Amino acid sequence: MNIVVNEELKAYIDPLTPEEYEALERSILNEGCRDALVLWGDVLVDGHNRYGICQKHDLPFQTVQNTRFKTLQDVHLWMIDQHLGRRSISDYLRGVLALRKKDIVDERRARSTATTPTTSDDPPFDIDDAPASTASPASDEALPPPVPMNSREAIARAARLSSSQVTMIEKIQKQAAPELVAAVKSGVISINTAAAVASLPAEEQVTAANAGKDELKQAAKRVREAKRKPREAAPETEDGAEPASLDAVQQLEQRVAELTAENADLRRQVADLQAQLAH
Repeated sequence: MNIVVNEELKAYIDPLTPEEYEALERSILNEGCRDALVLWGDVLVDGHNRYGICQKHDLPFQTVQNTRFKTLQDVHLWMIDQHLGRRSISDYLRGVLALRKKDIVDERRARSTATTPTTSDDPPFDIDDAPASTASPASDEALPPPVPMNSREAIARAARLSSSQVTMIEKIQKQAAPELVAAVKSGVISINTAAAVASLPAEEQVTAANAGKDELKQAAKRVREAKRKPREAAPETEDGAEPASLDAVQQLEQRVAELTAENADLRRQVADLQAQLAH
């Protein structure tokens, strides 16, 4: 059987951690490769880790053809949906994949409205040319068009995250240094902490990331404190004991009292004028 490992597809989804890979290897050694590898012609689409482990230990495995793939983007979308449906991936990776899916969907919609077709996402080979030992009869049935993702809420639903988490992940992708991205990917820090630290210059991000978890948390704390609006300094009384300014509620209460007093004074003035006119 001729199986082609496409390095771009292999790297499209973040690799397993060493611990996850070891757990998968133990499972396959004990129970065999239970899930079939998914192929597109000769190209391996899903099961790169299982394939590598089976090759390493000379273990048997099964394959299945997905004949609904027409383009490389079909493959990408399928891979994303497969991983979004798994519980084991982190919230950060879930958000990254949903944003990646949005980019593909947007590109397809833009292409569908263009007058000149493009072939940039054509498959690297014709599935009909795949070896008979692995290829299934080509299918005319295409994958259903992906649901539009026109809003951050739609992205959040796809990722099963909140809209605020999606916003933070976008910020991390755009502004975070590679060292900071590695920290949030590995679970050393939370998405919230990484998004805060991503506001810093790249050099400060790298320094904090290299210093470890505690320094990253302190850096995030400093960023949040700097963003808070400082309270207006309150002038002190002559003896410096009590600030003269009041908070918002106290100021409103004082203003209400002043207006009430003014209103009572005006009523007295009106009463006096009416009494004078009566005489």
